Amino acid sequence: MLGAAGLLTAVTLLGLVAGLAREWLLVDAWGAGARTDAFLVALFLTEAVRIMLAGGVLSSAALSLWQGRADAARPRWLGAATLGLGVLGIGLTAACALAAAPLTRAIGPGLSPADHQAAAHAFVILACGLPALLLQALWSVPQQAQGRFLLAGVGSLAYNLPAVLWMAWNRGQTTESALAWAFVFGAVLSALLLLPAAARAGLRPRALCWDGGILRELGRRVAPLLGSALGGQGVMLLERMVASWLGEGVLTLLNLARKLANLPLVALLSVNQVLLSLMARQGGAERLTLLRQGLALNTLITTPAAVGLMLSAQAVVLLLFPRVEGTALLGPLLGWYAVALVGAGWNTLLARYNHAAGDTRLPFVSETGGNAAHAVALPVLAWLMGAQGMAVALLLGVVVNGMLLLHFNRLWRVIHLGRLVLAGGLPLGLTALVLPWWPDPPIWRLAASSLAGVACLALLAVGLRPWRAPTP
Repeated sequence: MLGAAGLLTAVTLLGLVAGLAREWLLVDAWGAGARTDAFLVALFLTEAVRIMLAGGVLSSAALSLWQGRADAARPRWLGAATLGLGVLGIGLTAACALAAAPLTRAIGPGLSPADHQAAAHAFVILACGLPALLLQALWSVPQQAQGRFLLAGVGSLAYNLPAVLWMAWNRGQTTESALAWAFVFGAVLSALLLLPAAARAGLRPRALCWDGGILRELGRRVAPLLGSALGGQGVMLLERMVASWLGEGVLTLLNLARKLANLPLVALLSVNQVLLSLMARQGGAERLTLLRQGLALNTLITTPAAVGLMLSAQAVVLLLFPRVEGTALLGPLLGWYAVALVGAGWNTLLARYNHAAGDTRLPFVSETGGNAAHAVALPVLAWLMGAQGMAVALLLGVVVNGMLLLHFNRLWRVIHLGRLVLAGGLPLGLTALVLPWWPDPPIWRLAASSLAGVACLALLAVGLRPWRAPTP
């Protein structure tokens, strides 16, 4: 498990670093202001689809369907699913083109009329990449079923790299239209990289046939996962709507804070995707053993990362944006997002535990509860605390989602929850206590934060030992 997860983590980390680089180049070129806010509004829909697909909306549902078919039946299944998703992607692109203006106004209601117009134009171009994103997610399923995760992990890098190279080359001369086409090219490239592997799995022109039974079966499996993911993206949409009214640049800073805080999550996505594949092959007792081992490994990854991020947030902001005004709020936002990392990692794996057994409805119900708590708290806390209140609302939603997953799965007593909470909560509490006395110079702060994160990693590794399967 650790070997496959490590390889996938290394590849996916390159993709996430490219994604972070694109955000940094965007802010560095256009500043943390209205122009950047408008492009992020345009990018919201395609980025939401990509995040949902990367989070396993399609692969978690399709993996068991693929594995449950005989070898001779798999080419027909892959061909029918390819045709169906291709048609769906083209339909989504057409719908986005027709409704670009009202959609961008709904996503960013606080933007000026000129910024709305620029966002709508870029939105139409970006929607052209949706069919390729859907096919890339589908074509990764046969690879994951064979325990091959490398090509699927390269997708994020392929998607972000053209935009990063274009912005690095043009810097302040980058236009919204050219940048949007760079994202479309990245989406097509990510799908083309998987096309030869899909052909080896049986995808041929003659296999591209319409099969309503296959598509309905896939749709029934995807629907609960899609509903859960749409709920999460709906909350993110609400975040952008509220942020667009809090002033120019707030939306940009929230988006950048999420990108920075999500860096450690790339390892979790890799670990949890490998665990999903392993748990899908096991029975109840063995699956529960893998869940315990995975939760310990998740805690080992997220807690040191959260400690380091909390302590180094101000230094990271000063080093990344020494000449950009309006970024002072980024540090406190990073601190709150860092605390939510640990719970988010647990929730993702708990949902995979159900997906491995073919149950996609229970995680949907739990995440819907978490999203509801997040959505209700978001405007209230934003009004009371400003942008930081939005980050606190996210943390509340993560906690509610986790409690519902534990309750419905009856896992309170069988996963050693107290040990996990102590391992994750104690370092974060100590970090909050020492934060006011942490060194001020950015280089010293960054170095001390790195040492604290490494020390936390070593102590948790000794205490949790996730490489050893826990006893029942």
